[in-house]
Amino acid sequence: MLGNWSFGDYFKKEAIEMSWELLIKVFGLEPNRLYVTYFEGYEPGGLEPDTEAQDLWRSVGVPDDHILPGNMKDNFWEMGDQGPCGPCSEIHYDRIGGRNAAHLVNQDDPNVLEIWNNVFIQYNREPDRSLRSLPNKHVDTGMGFERLVSILQDKASNYDTDVFTPLFKKIQEVTGVREYRGKFGDEDPDVIDTAYRVVADHVRLLTFAISDGGVPNNVGRGYVVRRVLRRGARYARKYLGTEIGDFFSKIVPTLVEQMSDMFPEIAKKQSDVMEILNEEELSFAKTLDRGEAMFEKYAQKCKLHDSKQLSGSDVWRLYDTYGFPVDLTKLMAEERALTINDKDVAEAQEKAREASKGVKKAATDLVKLDVHDLGKLEKMNNVSKTDDSAKFARKNITAEIRAIYSSKQFLESTSEIPEGEQLGLLLDRTNFYAEQGGQEYDTGKILIDDVAELDVQNVQVYAGYILHTGYMTYGNLKVGDAVICEYDELRRHPIRNNHTGTHVLNYALREVLGNEVNQKGSLVAPEKLRFDFSHKAAVSDDELVEIEKISTSYIRQNCEVYAKDVPLATARNINGVRAVFGETYPDPVRVVSVGVPVEELLEDVKNEKWANVSIEFCGGTHVDKTGEIKELIILEESGIAKGIRRVIAVTGQDAYDVQRLAQDWTEILDKLDKMPFGAEKEQRSKQLQVELNQLTISAVTKSKLREQFNKTLKSILDHQKAAQKEEQKSVLEAISSHFATNKDDKAAVLKVGPISANSKAINEAIKHVSSKNKDKTVYLIAASEGRVIHACHMAESVTKQGASASEWANSVAAAVGGKAGGKGATSLGQGTNVDKIDEGLEIATEYLHKFKL
Repeated sequence: MLGNWSFGDYFKKEAIEMSWELLIKVFGLEPNRLYVTYFEGYEPGGLEPDTEAQDLWRSVGVPDDHILPGNMKDNFWEMGDQGPCGPCSEIHYDRIGGRNAAHLVNQDDPNVLEIWNNVFIQYNREPDRSLRSLPNKHVDTGMGFERLVSILQDKASNYDTDVFTPLFKKIQEVTGVREYRGKFGDEDPDVIDTAYRVVADHVRLLTFAISDGGVPNNVGRGYVVRRVLRRGARYARKYLGTEIGDFFSKIVPTLVEQMSDMFPEIAKKQSDVMEILNEEELSFAKTLDRGEAMFEKYAQKCKLHDSKQLSGSDVWRLYDTYGFPVDLTKLMAEERALTINDKDVAEAQEKAREASKGVKKAATDLVKLDVHDLGKLEKMNNVSKTDDSAKFARKNITAEIRAIYSSKQFLESTSEIPEGEQLGLLLDRTNFYAEQGGQEYDTGKILIDDVAELDVQNVQVYAGYILHTGYMTYGNLKVGDAVICEYDELRRHPIRNNHTGTHVLNYALREVLGNEVNQKGSLVAPEKLRFDFSHKAAVSDDELVEIEKISTSYIRQNCEVYAKDVPLATARNINGVRAVFGETYPDPVRVVSVGVPVEELLEDVKNEKWANVSIEFCGGTHVDKTGEIKELIILEESGIAKGIRRVIAVTGQDAYDVQRLAQDWTEILDKLDKMPFGAEKEQRSKQLQVELNQLTISAVTKSKLREQFNKTLKSILDHQKAAQKEEQKSVLEAISSHFATNKDDKAAVLKVGPISANSKAINEAIKHVSSKNKDKTVYLIAASEGRVIHACHMAESVTKQGASASEWANSVAAAVGGKAGGKGATSLGQGTNVDKIDEGLEIATEYLHKFKL
């Protein structure tokens, strides 16, 4: 979309003149092909026709039969039920020419298309639906970029222009499908041209959205991005016959080359966009084929029952089990002349959620195997220790159920277990990672398509037996069933990042802090990594900077990560190898090396070069190349015991997010510093101080932000002190001036200020009077940013007559609000009725009239 705004600068006359000049004189369009519209008015709403726009179009040379009235739908723009709005004036272009096409304007004719819309924002829609004229009038211009290019290049469709042809060429190169022919509808029976257009549009949206921070997830705009990607992936697979997993990322460089001059952000984010697209595609690829097969089964079921509507539960299962967004299923249904009832889908979703709530409520302790259970397993001929070698791959596998465990019993079928009760499955093999070595467990599904499904919520290993625990989503499983094992790749991916990141961090710590650093514990979770190590002192900010620098350098080398089982005795001799002291390792042990093949390490285990490589004993899952980690940011460094330090860090997208947040905070504190001194700045500083303490960002950056904040805070305090000192001086001068001018007066009732919030000027002035001018009776009252501050000192000569400082102040408080109190000759008060200050002065003055001064 091309556009420009005017905020109270120019209005209708200038907007119409400039738009006509640009189209006719600059772009060289034929005037007789252009048609313009103006708002025809709306009598029920009390809106007059926009004859001003009509006359202005005449003035630039548009003939009357090309100036057309338009209704509320087409020619009155509103942003919603309330807010700015106004009439608009469209410009339409006739591709054919040589005719009067006025009757085809706004009739969805493909050859008469709107290319420009001038919105004249002159009203505000009020809550009661009335219209209020705006004091300043504005213009919002919208012009279709692709449509304009199609006209200038004389193409029948946006997709025939050079906006899309480079993308189509790349799509053909990647897929090997026939060339794009520009066919639509019935003329595109194999849907290949449609798929070209879908993929091109989708890769544009995905690239720009992800570059702008719209990372695919299940919430808000992230879910929109995920839906778009999965819809596009399915089109590419079905109609272009290509494998998905890294499809969209192959097209991204062409788009970046084409658009990055105007949008440099997409060039900066290109590698991140490609990686995120691959991650999402791979996740969806694991279920796409099976999901499409299930859709065909559900469609066939509709046909057998002579129904034209997919059931809500089937649509929800396609989403919940196979990751098919509802709008994708709806699109597939339309291709089969089937419909979806959104209400039925919502009911199925709610039913699933309620069942899930019940499960969580019922869940207490995790189902575990104890020593007695392990003894029983050893005696079962058909149950062997679980082969989990597939956990290092990234694909679904098929396994066989060997045992079902619930309530301390081994059962033959889940049908024997009460609904909603937790259970465990033992398989002959698994691709799920069981929690060990600091790395958290996988979650996912174990299922037989459309027959039964276990929602796996935890995976633990007991003496070689891997127990997958969770709850049945639907159906029943039995011993001997062949099942699909599908771990959650979107959870595993950040865990891989964090685990390899932990190895890189361990290496960097040793490089900066010395070889005495030894691992004392770790946690590798999806949202963070935690690493405990031996070190006698706190790690300084400078050291943290160096640790992050070395880690980032290692990551950006995009080193390949190698792993291999090695005899333990040999592995221990590899120079620079890291292991956890006191840990018992299997023989052979898995050696993970970042950057150097394990085979190369074994050729010369004592080579001094290996000290410059991250080499560890590890049974966890890792990235293929360190570039996948993107960044490593240390959030926290602290001591947890004598000589033991702890580092918490994030990698990948989480690292980018905390960096973006830190940048936002730099700007927030810059704005705070530039605010004028006053109550608003003081209040804002208090709010930000709390938020800064709770902020989760780079530890080093947080330290710098605290320094920046403390400088601003000091300037605020210094200004407060200076201001209060000046206020105090001013109040004392007011008292001195009064008695200097009125030498015979023994009392003064004075309105001073206004004074700043939290000022002690009144209090200090009364203290001064009570110590230096005891023979004087003084009442002071001042406004202080929405409050009233007042105080008094009463000379002994007056109190002997029965007067009371407390009584005096409370009589004033009756007018200005609040209460007053004090001891002896002084009393202080605060009120909220600033508008009653003068009344308070009168009350204070009248009070003294009762006594002889």
